[in-house]
Amino acid sequence: MATSRKKEATPKVSDAKAEEMEKLWHTTAHVFAEALTEIYPNAKIAIGPPIEWGFHYDFELDKNLNMEDLVKIEDKMREIIARKEKITRKEISTKEALALFKDNPYKVEMIKDLAEKGEKTVSTYTNGKFTDLCKGPHLESTSEIRAVKLLKISAAYWKGDEKNKSLQRIYGIGFKSQKELDDWLEMRKKAEENSNVKLGKELDLYMISDIVGKGLPIWTPKGTMLRMQLQDFLIKEQMKRGYSFMVTPHIAKLDLFKKSGHYDNYREMMYAPIKIEDEEYLLKPMNCPFHIVYYTRKPKSYRDLPLRLSEMGTVYRYEKSGELSGLLRVRGFTQDDAHIFCTPEQV
Repeated sequence: MATSRKKEATPKVSDAKAEEMEKLWHTTAHVFAEALTEIYPNAKIAIGPPIEWGFHYDFELDKNLNMEDLVKIEDKMREIIARKEKITRKEISTKEALALFKDNPYKVEMIKDLAEKGEKTVSTYTNGKFTDLCKGPHLESTSEIRAVKLLKISAAYWKGDEKNKSLQRIYGIGFKSQKELDDWLEMRKKAEENSNVKLGKELDLYMISDIVGKGLPIWTPKGTMLRMQLQDFLIKEQMKRGYSFMVTPHIAKLDLFKKSGHYDNYREMMYAPIKIEDEEYLLKPMNCPFHIVYYTRKPKSYRDLPLRLSEMGTVYRYEKSGELSGLLRVRGFTQDDAHIFCTPEQV
């Protein structure tokens, strides 16, 4: 089942290449699910989206998999690839889909969610004896995948909600040649050797404590000094370019984010409202509405434009536990944020 892809800190590729790789990794995810269910027929698969580099697949299984199990699944994936299975798409009604996936509670829930949104049909993709509820896209055959690697095991809550069941999650990747896979693994190894998690610990720059909370970094004195120097550099450079600076609150009324449209579009990434004296407030996930409130406080002449506003604004976003990673994916961070108000001619 396709979901939105998450950004990772990796080299950028062209749109055409990204689309090609999305098909490749989406198909590799289905090959993984087919291999998993062949080895463990009682596995209940949930979702398996392509991500920026590779894929992950969530599933329920009465056995906790280990790295040795991944080797077995990899071997089965290569067997499936060697079968050169054709991948076929089929459009069916939601009623047919419910009957087809009646033994899988995760697929049934997804189909019902789609039906509630007004969808009357859904698409499925089949390779070999494996069929999955999916919107695609996919390659035409499993034979187009030439090299695969399962990378790690983790856990993830169903639909990212801690109130739901915890599922197993496997990360993997596939390429159209062994050389591409080898080159990527070498790049990944070098990135891990220089990761912020490793260097942050070795150089004593920051820490993340369970007592404070996941994804909420504490900057050490050494890290704070480095951060202050970077911030000082940025402020001086922005002043050269005509920016003015602001400081805005860490919380604001929920109505502000409803009015700006952020709440309707990014609600899942926000912390729950805080009730204060019969009003609801939010930890701010972005600085934009505050700058707009400042801009609209009084009429502006075209002579006042462009107005360049900048803020080293600390924001809070509810990232899922399984997606947190050092300083790359956190729940509280300070961003060098800017908004420029100008006329169309000044763009």
